[in-house]
Amino acid sequence: MAFTLPALGYAYDALEPNIDARTMEIHHTKHHQAYITNLNNAIAGTDMEGKSLEDIMTGLDMTNMPVRNNGGGHWNHSLFWEIIHPENKGMLSGPLAAAIDTAYGSKEVFMEKFAAAAMTRFGSGWAWLCAHKDGRVEICSSPNQDNPLMPGVGCGGHPIMGLDVWEHAYYLHYQNRRADYIAAFWNVVNWNVVENNYKAAIK
Repeated sequence: MAFTLPALGYAYDALEPNIDARTMEIHHTKHHQAYITNLNNAIAGTDMEGKSLEDIMTGLDMTNMPVRNNGGGHWNHSLFWEIIHPENKGMLSGPLAAAIDTAYGSKEVFMEKFAAAAMTRFGSGWAWLCAHKDGRVEICSSPNQDNPLMPGVGCGGHPIMGLDVWEHAYYLHYQNRRADYIAAFWNVVNWNVVENNYKAAIK
């Protein structure tokens, strides 16, 4: 089965004023769809056809740039749409909150460190919160559409939250004000999903 564009689960204007409707529509239907189309073309007739996207990422030949870029683009955006929500669902709590406190001392310090990773990623890329099997959490960033599932990228572990800092994710509304976009991101984080991702990652 070829990969297909996942539904958002909310309207394109649902995240306003934090992320505008036009950006969401273009980001989802144009950018994400292009990654999927190119990925399907890149894996057609290869031993990757029929594999799960995560299996493709973890076993990737990093010199295979079409799959690296487009497979990463599909995986990264699929996670991104899930961890943002118009109702800012849930509160940071439970085992994930405890892991963040252990690693960073407080939610506030964690948010500062995560924002710094997003701000200092030169050019295009992503900021990540990853969970390790032993329960530790770690912040890192990656260039372009790379992600920590790929061999030798980022902080290892499993990404449970990601923030897209490509200009296409924010430029229509925020222009060059990446810091304002990052600040607005916290207003739409779906902590229920992030916590579920953490629990699944440490099993």
